[in-house]
Amino acid sequence: MRTLIKNGRIVTAADDYMADILIEDGRIAAIGHNLAAENGLETHDASGLLVLPGGVDVHTHLDSESATSHTVDTFASGGKAAAFGGTTTVVDFCNQIRGGSLPASLEAWRKRAACTPIDVGAHMIIVDFGPSTAAEMERLMTEEGVTSFKLFTAYPGALMVDDGTLLQAMRAAGRHGGQISVHCENGHIIQMLVAEAVAAGNLAPRHHMLTRPPVAEGEATQRVIALAEVTGTPLYIVHLSARQSLEAVAGARRRGLAVHAETCTHYLFLTDAEYDRPGFEGAKVIMSPPLRAAEHVEALWRGIAAGDLSAVSTDHCPYTFAAEPYGAKHSKRAGGEAFHKVPNGAPGIEERLHVLYSGGVAAGRISPSRFVDLTATAPAKLFGLYPKKGTIAVGSDADLVLLDPEERWTIRAADGHGRMDYTLFEGFAATGRIKKVFLRGAMIVEGETWHGREGGGQFIARGPSGRM
Repeated sequence: MRTLIKNGRIVTAADDYMADILIEDGRIAAIGHNLAAENGLETHDASGLLVLPGGVDVHTHLDSESATSHTVDTFASGGKAAAFGGTTTVVDFCNQIRGGSLPASLEAWRKRAACTPIDVGAHMIIVDFGPSTAAEMERLMTEEGVTSFKLFTAYPGALMVDDGTLLQAMRAAGRHGGQISVHCENGHIIQMLVAEAVAAGNLAPRHHMLTRPPVAEGEATQRVIALAEVTGTPLYIVHLSARQSLEAVAGARRRGLAVHAETCTHYLFLTDAEYDRPGFEGAKVIMSPPLRAAEHVEALWRGIAAGDLSAVSTDHCPYTFAAEPYGAKHSKRAGGEAFHKVPNGAPGIEERLHVLYSGGVAAGRISPSRFVDLTATAPAKLFGLYPKKGTIAVGSDADLVLLDPEERWTIRAADGHGRMDYTLFEGFAATGRIKKVFLRGAMIVEGETWHGREGGGQFIARGPSGRM
């Protein structure tokens, strides 16, 4: 199939210009002025619209199960929501089955991901580093295109690993072009504070935030950077939320270390005041790290301006607020109403581009090119997807988003396209709206019309990670 997009304003991380785009066999075949609209050529007029690379979200938890809960979005529903939000590729987290091999865990994840309507890659979460784990990591990197691994310094007894395990994983990843991603919070500090809060009967959602202080995130970030400095392995700090963590990352980058970090949309636009919602409503914002005070929000924006934050992801870990229609296990009700038992995570896969464009570009905080870099190009580069994904260039996949930069509208959960019954951005007055989305040249979104299909996405084997 051949497709022509005419008269658009093309924005990449490096350029901003007017041109036409010719698509052949799912890839960009030509970019130029006055490309001819031949007979039989599917043509789309992008006059007045921005033409952007499809978004790349490198932090999602679709169809993911824990001991007591299960995220509500499947790859089909979450992928559809992502597409309506302009994201055409996600790199999702595959959980190692404790006691099981990494390849077996990946195989199970790929079966769940087979229904995706957008393209997907996988990170591997390591919770159990045994005698064969290093060899299994090598196999994933060299044979499966899984070149990033995530470990936790939080959740003792469940996901948390010690410094020795982190060092082993870093060395194994570094030998074969891999990158280590880390959830940085000091699990022992949090465990003590949670136990004290529960013993005192302080169970409301606000205590989730109070028991996960910024210092716990900052300490863990500093420690993990030190381990990465010893091994020389590229390091990626996920969902950075606190000023202390940002300062640690900025210092490492000034020393020339291969350290990068992401933040998430909600940390840029929401504060810890959200935990003061009445009753159980504060459970909607129980995620880790928690939302922070306004001083941290402003620090994150400074980090974006300085280049110390490389990407904006979502950490889409969706649980409905109500137990029905999908069941309590898929909802914030799975653990009752005590903050430490509420499933930990929040949605955002559909809202990311709209909220960041409106609150970043339209508000004058970032340029259109910086917006593209944060949401597509830098994530693609850091996780071995570039230039196949993340840019508009001859030979790249024709993953394209047409966005009206002037349209004003309001974000409502009722208008979403996944399984969520709430959004963190209910009532957000947005400027800029996505009109069409193309995946490898095929239009999958047209206004409110869905043209995609379950299983229409592809698994993307990625190249080396951690390189810009």
